[in-house]
Amino acid sequence: MANPSTGGTMIDDSTNTSPYSQPKFPNHRESMITAMNVGSSDFILIEDLGPKRKISVKEKAEQVVPWFEKTIKRLWTPRTITKRLPITKWAPRYGTEDAVGDLVAGITVGLTVIPQSLAYSNIAGLPSQYGLYSSFLGALMYIFLGSCKDVPMGPTAICSLLTYQAVHGLGPAHAILLAFLSGVIMFIMGVVGLGIAIDFISDPVSSGFTSAVALLILSSQVKDILGIRASGATFIEMWRSIAEDVQNTKFWDTLVGLICVVILILMRMLSEIKIGSKTDPDSLTTFQRVVNKTIWLISTSRNAILVVVGGLIGYYFYESPREPLNLIGPLPPGLPEFRLPPFSVERGNVTIGFFEMCSEMGSGIVVLPLIGLLENIAICKAFANGQPVDATQELIAIGLCNIGNSMVQSFPCSGSLSRSAVNNCSGVRTPLGGLYTGILVIVALLFFTPWFFYIPNCVLAAIIVAAVVFMIEVRVVKPIYRSKKSDLIPGVATFFFCLVLPLEIGILIGIGLNLVSILYHAARPKISMEIARSRAGVEYLLLTPDRCLIFPSVDYVSTLVMKQSVRRGIPVVIDCSHIYGADFTAAKVIEVLCNDFSRRQQPLFFYNLKTSVVAVFEGVQPKDFIVYYNEDELDNLLLLHAVNKHRMNSLAGNGMYRLSVDGRVNMDVNVGHRLSVDGVGAGAPRLSVDSIPRLSIDGVPAISVDNIHRLSVDGTLQRLTPENTPSGRRRLSNLSADAVIDITNEAKNKNR
Repeated sequence: MANPSTGGTMIDDSTNTSPYSQPKFPNHRESMITAMNVGSSDFILIEDLGPKRKISVKEKAEQVVPWFEKTIKRLWTPRTITKRLPITKWAPRYGTEDAVGDLVAGITVGLTVIPQSLAYSNIAGLPSQYGLYSSFLGALMYIFLGSCKDVPMGPTAICSLLTYQAVHGLGPAHAILLAFLSGVIMFIMGVVGLGIAIDFISDPVSSGFTSAVALLILSSQVKDILGIRASGATFIEMWRSIAEDVQNTKFWDTLVGLICVVILILMRMLSEIKIGSKTDPDSLTTFQRVVNKTIWLISTSRNAILVVVGGLIGYYFYESPREPLNLIGPLPPGLPEFRLPPFSVERGNVTIGFFEMCSEMGSGIVVLPLIGLLENIAICKAFANGQPVDATQELIAIGLCNIGNSMVQSFPCSGSLSRSAVNNCSGVRTPLGGLYTGILVIVALLFFTPWFFYIPNCVLAAIIVAAVVFMIEVRVVKPIYRSKKSDLIPGVATFFFCLVLPLEIGILIGIGLNLVSILYHAARPKISMEIARSRAGVEYLLLTPDRCLIFPSVDYVSTLVMKQSVRRGIPVVIDCSHIYGADFTAAKVIEVLCNDFSRRQQPLFFYNLKTSVVAVFEGVQPKDFIVYYNEDELDNLLLLHAVNKHRMNSLAGNGMYRLSVDGRVNMDVNVGHRLSVDGVGAGAPRLSVDSIPRLSIDGVPAISVDNIHRLSVDGTLQRLTPENTPSGRRRLSNLSADAVIDITNEAKNKNR
C-alpha cells in the first residue's frame, strides 16, 4: 500500500533493506501519534504509570500495625519455619544409611578438628584451650540451623588470623566479645537480607586475600618451628621480628617441625594411592576396598596421628633434664563455664567498658563477619552440586552459632574448607555429622586435656603449615590473565596490601578497586554505531548503548551522540533496549540533547524506551521527544523528514526565502513577487490543491484556513471557505518545484 507521506512512494514489506537480518520490530501498524505518546508493550515491561492518590502521613502511620502483624504471621508459616530450620526438611527422611555416613564423617572430622583447633588458637594469639572451646557448641547448633551438610563449624585459619589482628594481644575477653559482636552482625545482616554484600567481593579479590592470609599464617608459624619468640600483625613486621631473634633458634624444634611438615604433606598425597582398577570401582575385590579405605583413613587422620606421636616425643623430652622442645603447657580440664560474653574487662586498676573495647578492636568487628560469610559461602558453593545456596540462611546460622560460641568463651568461627573436604570425602549425609564431632571435642575436654600438655608447639605449627600452604592460589593467575587481564589488578592489589597493611584494610582496598571498576564501566558504556537504511532507503545513524543511563555515564553518551550527529548530519536513532533505568541527571541531559537536535532540525528518535524511563525523561518536558516501538513507525518518521528536507531544498532553489503566517511578512518568490494573503500582494507562482499529508517546512507555524479569505493563484484572487476545506484543513502543493506548505487550524489567530 502506498504511504501517503511519500506522495505515492511504495514500500514493499517483502523487500527489507533494514540492517537487521531478522525483523527487529513487531509487525503491528499503529497510529504514529499514539505510538509516540503512549508506547508499545511488545518489547518492554509494562509498569503502571497512571495517576496515584497521594497517601497522607496519617494513613501511612495507620498501616504500620497491620503490616507488622502481617509480617509476624508470615514468619510463623510452615514454609518460613522449614526454610529457617533446615533440620525440618531432612529429619523426617533420616535413615540408617544416613546415620552410618554421618557417624563415620563426624568422628573423622573430630579427629581433624582437635589438633587444628589447638593450632588455630595459637594463630589467634590465645591459649590452646580456647581452640577447643570454639569447636563443639557451634557444631551442635549448626545441625538445626545449617543448610549445607558439608560445613563443619569451628575455628579456621582465616578467622583466627583476623581475630589476632583485631585483638592484637588484648586478651581472651576481647576475642570472646568479638565472637559475640560478629555473630550479632551476621544475624542482623541475615534478617534484613544483606547476604548480597558478598557479591561485591569478586573472585580475584577473594583469591588475592586468601593467598595473602596463607602467607601471613605461614609467617606466623615460623617462630614456633624455629623455637624463637616473635610477633607482628603484618608480613613485614613478622619477618622483622623473626630476624631479630633468629640467633636463638632451637635445633630440636626446627628439626621436629620440618620433619612433621614433610610427613604431613606425604600423608596428604597418600590418599591418592589406590590399588586395583581406578576406572571401574565395581570390579574391586573386598580386600582391595578394605586396603583403599584404610589408606584413605590414615591419610585423613594424619593430623591426629601426628599429634599423638608428637605428644609421645614431647613426653620423652620433657622427662629428660634438658627439655629441648617448647610444649603447649597445662590446659584447664573440663568444659568451659556457660556465661554471657564479657562487656567490660579489668586492666590493672582501670575498668575498660564495652565501647572502649569495641574501639580497641576497630574495623575488625565489621570485616570479620564478611570474611567469615565469604568463607562459608565458598564451601557451600563448592559442595552444592549446582544447587542454589541460601546466603541469608547461612548468615543467620553462622551468626547464631557465633553468639552461642561466645557463651562458652570461644573466639570467632566459621566453616573450614579443609575440614569440609574431609567431611565430604567421609560420606557425610546430613548436618547431623556435627553431633559426633562436637561429642568428640567434649570428650577430649573432659578426659584428655592433661595429655595435651606434652604436645610440642612445633608439631602444631607443622599442622598449620601443611594445611595453609595449599591455600596460596597461584593456579588462578593464568586463567585470569587469559580471561581478562584487568581483573588481575584488584587481585594483585589485594594480595599486596593485605601483606603490608592490616588485613581489614587490605580487603577493603580490594573491594574499593572492584567498585571503582564497576563505576568506571557504568560511566563509560559501550556504544555500537552503524549507518543503517530504512526500508524506504533513508539513511540514519543507529546508536545502541549497552547499559542504563545514570549520572556518571549520561554526559559521556550525550557528548558522543552530539559529536557523531553533527559529523554525519543524518537522522539519529538511539536503540534503548538495554536502558533499564535513568535518573534526573540523565533526564536533564536528554532535555538539552533534544533541544539541540530540535534547534538544528535534525531528527532524534528513541527506540524501545522502557515506560518507567519515558516517565523520567518526560518529567523535564524535553522538546521534540519522540519514542517509537516498531519499524513501521521508524519508516514513517524517517520518510516524513526526507520529504520535508527535499521540498525545502526545492523551495530554496527557486528563490523562496520567507513564508507569511501572520499577514504581515510574506514569502519572497522573486523580486517583486509575493504570496497574497487576504488579498494583499500578487504575483505568486502557480499553487494547486491536493491531498498531500500534513507537513511543515523549516519549523514555520501553520497557516489558518478558516481565516484566509482570498489567495492569489497565478494572479487570480480565489476565496477559501470551510466548504472547500474538508475537516477545516487544506493541503497545497506544487508551490515552486513541488514545495509543500501545511495549512492547519493551529495559527488561526495569527492570520486574521
